[in-house]
Amino acid sequence: MSDAIVLVDARTPANAELAGRPVVPVLSYLTGQEWSERRGLRVVNLCSTTRYRSQGYYASLLAEARGHRVIPSHRTLHDLSRRTLYGTELDTLEKPLKRLLSGAGGDDRIELLLFFGQGERPELRPLHRSLFETFPVPALRVQLRRKGGWHISRLRALGLQDIPEDRRAAFEEALARYLDRRWSRPPTRRTARYDLAILHDPEEVLAPSDPRALRAFVRAADELGIEADLITRRDFPFLAEYDALFIRETTGVDHHTYRFARRAEAEGLVVIDDPDSILRCTNKIFLAELLRREGVPTPRSVILGREELDRAEAELGYPMVLKIPDGSFSRGVFKVRDRAELEARTAALFKETELLLAQAYTFTAFDWRIGVLAGEPLFACRYHMSRGHWQILDHSRRGSAGEGEVDTLAVEDAPSEVVGTALRAAGLVGDGLYGVDLKDTSDGVLVIEVNDNPNLDAGVEDAVLGSVLYRRVMEVFLARLDERTRSP
Repeated sequence: MSDAIVLVDARTPANAELAGRPVVPVLSYLTGQEWSERRGLRVVNLCSTTRYRSQGYYASLLAEARGHRVIPSHRTLHDLSRRTLYGTELDTLEKPLKRLLSGAGGDDRIELLLFFGQGERPELRPLHRSLFETFPVPALRVQLRRKGGWHISRLRALGLQDIPEDRRAAFEEALARYLDRRWSRPPTRRTARYDLAILHDPEEVLAPSDPRALRAFVRAADELGIEADLITRRDFPFLAEYDALFIRETTGVDHHTYRFARRAEAEGLVVIDDPDSILRCTNKIFLAELLRREGVPTPRSVILGREELDRAEAELGYPMVLKIPDGSFSRGVFKVRDRAELEARTAALFKETELLLAQAYTFTAFDWRIGVLAGEPLFACRYHMSRGHWQILDHSRRGSAGEGEVDTLAVEDAPSEVVGTALRAAGLVGDGLYGVDLKDTSDGVLVIEVNDNPNLDAGVEDAVLGSVLYRRVMEVFLARLDERTRSP
């Protein structure tokens, strides 16, 4: 039998197919014993009525209960049922509309018909993709309206009967591409206990894990009976096919990595980095306030508004360090040496953000990075400053960023106060995977920041543990997956 079926509302002729897959009446799927006993089935729900407690709604709900891979999920149907639910996602989705529709004529309304994230207007392709990543449904009607700017006025999931006849061929082609998109597994490979998705970006210059490290994660997972796939942002629609998600791409709140984490958590996957860790770690102002409240030592800090320059100058002196709330990999971090530089730099930065974090400049030849996994230390590194620069990464160089040298030590050889402070700081954020940056000064150990997506590169962070480092990460996934399986 086929590995995929298509559900529709009405009765269908015997042996009916769509894109080479059987077409099944929804009632047959809901009540038929043959479907409840199937394993590994993919279900495309094309029912026109998917409101709460309808047959279409129960189709997605039961598919998930049966362990079938269904699109759309019942959560997506619920989110799309009322604007008050999906409206929270629109601010992010609408941001590129002004640029994308800059050449639009006098028409103040536009209607889009998207099939698996594909539409007829190539200039709106980024919007099509973002909509499908956020609301993965087979067919979506999108209404755009210009009122003081372009906005998404309505979203509606469509069933097969709602698709115009002149677009049926295009829909069937998109359906076929979607169903063929899923990669094939080697037939000789043993059956894995769990499936793990490792999200990465092959084009990312400063990725958290290099290709050798990614391959090491896959090998470690395989040894533990976990089948790991390297996926990219294009694979968002297939996320529910996995049991766990491991993000090895630089994270951000206004970014697809956060949508991956949020969707994975909603689907019941084990997730590292989880959405809360991304939210907490990617905002330096949140972290600074959290650490201050809990008494974790940090450099002297001031949360800086537009009118706070005098206070920052008085409390911190010069030089001081300015940080945008959501910078990463030393980006968005600036050292200012006097009032003129402070005024010039803040004037530019306040065009992008209402608040900045200002900290007293604290020089050390290197920063400690303590990797923390599930509340336990994983690795200890000394990240030296880039040659001739005050940061580990020097983004002012042309081409790729200059990097300082890295020394990796056994955790037990790192100062106990450094490790203990790192564990305390990471514990305030969560129980995932973190890299805590610290400075060991004459005044004691200071936490610079907690990173939710720390580097784990071959030959660097694994220089002491080798393959054991990757295995420990996978062992945490295995333990959490086993615990989830045992839970009622």
